[in-house]
Amino acid sequence: MIAITQHNLGKLEELLAEVGYRVRYEKGSFRTGACILQHTKVIMVNKFSNLEVRIQSLIQLLREMEVDTSILDDKKKEFYKTIKKVEAAS
Repeated sequence: MIAITQHNLGKLEELLAEVGYRVRYEKGSFRTGACILQHTKVIMVNKFSNLEVRIQSLIQLLREMEVDTSILDDKKKEFYKTIKKVEAAS
């Protein structure tokens, strides 16, 4: 399990940026999700979500994505494997 900390949220944002997604925090009554907007990969996160919901949402999206780990450095690759491993254990 990944700890619910601001640091881990930052690591998730960095990992997503590395695989080509831009994370945006916006106001509104919507659920967090990923989309392609004008040829740009974007993940919209509800600005009013608490830290736990933000982290869990980003983890869930990462688990559903196909990620090319060859473009990741060793630290990000290990972090991604940790995320995927937690899914397998669930």
